[in-house]
Amino acid sequence: MRRNVLGIAFAVVGVLATGRLLASSPMSSPSKWQYPYHGKQFSLFVDESFHLVGKGSSRSFYNLMSERYLGSPVRLTANRKLSLEQALDSRRAELAALHDNHRKADVEVAVAAQVHSLIKTVIPHFSLERGFEFSNVVARGERQCFLQSVLIAGLLQRMGMNAGVAMVYRNIQGTPTNNGHAVTLLKLPDGKDIIVDASEREAFAKHKGLFVDVRQSGYKYVEPIFQPNSVRIIGYLTTSNHKRLSTASVRGLDVAFLRSQFWYYRGERVVGGPLYTPKTESALARSAKAFETSVRLCPSNPLAVYMLGRTYLAEGRIRDAKHLLQKASSLYAQFGWTPAGLKEALASIGARGHFATHPLAYHPR
Repeated sequence: MRRNVLGIAFAVVGVLATGRLLASSPMSSPSKWQYPYHGKQFSLFVDESFHLVGKGSSRSFYNLMSERYLGSPVRLTANRKLSLEQALDSRRAELAALHDNHRKADVEVAVAAQVHSLIKTVIPHFSLERGFEFSNVVARGERQCFLQSVLIAGLLQRMGMNAGVAMVYRNIQGTPTNNGHAVTLLKLPDGKDIIVDASEREAFAKHKGLFVDVRQSGYKYVEPIFQPNSVRIIGYLTTSNHKRLSTASVRGLDVAFLRSQFWYYRGERVVGGPLYTPKTESALARSAKAFETSVRLCPSNPLAVYMLGRTYLAEGRIRDAKHLLQKASSLYAQFGWTPAGLKEALASIGARGHFATHPLAYHPR
């Protein structure tokens, strides 16, 4: 049932055409953390996806969202005749008129729960293989954790809320995931934060470890401190040394990281690439091109650097792979946590000194 849609996309448009789009796309948002729904920056995320399949544009995505909103039982306002964007702007005006921060926080939590339900309703299917592309929202009604988190954050930003995206490195059960999941981080006006996760049945999740942006410090791995018997976050601890951080110092990841992460998934989900068995030479090459774009967009995206190194390993590019894995190790250490898989890969290369015995090796048939 799985199709190598990504491979077709790269074959149709080519990496050079994509590079021209990346080079010419303006950063038109007033802040590198802002991408409100249907704004220029959000539309850039969407248009990049459609550019890869060689047809369509953000207009088809916005039209679909509007149509499905009007056909959905979920409404953001009492006036059921308002379009999605009219409803978002109406909610923005209502929230702006609230001056009691505790009351406003409660309203924002309620609205975030509505948006959680809306996304699960209007984009009904979940797909790890294809759901990171906005074009597949239109073509297949599919989403995955990262796309839905960017979309929810964009919708909340359009309503004037302080929302962003965080990666998860320890899930609800405490299991390490190496940035393997994404969520929306909503910063409430009363000084607390809350995690919105459309991969869960309930709107709000209590993940135990996040990758975020910390003011004055950059990217960091942190552990949320939850208010007792609540899903609301009252502070954070840095993973590296358990230094206490205020919620005000923590925010979602910037646009450069988000663009990089979309490209990361384009590399990760090439069938026959580094995560698949069997691997093929052509698939590894497509994965490498996508990971290279991801790293160019955000050289400090540790997972992208790590997976580019793993892909080079699988291609037999030992020197390049070792350099990237060492760089990834430095980034993870700087940010406060290192995944076991990276430690094992570096130890294996160092101990054996010969690529052919490495478990990630690609042996062409």
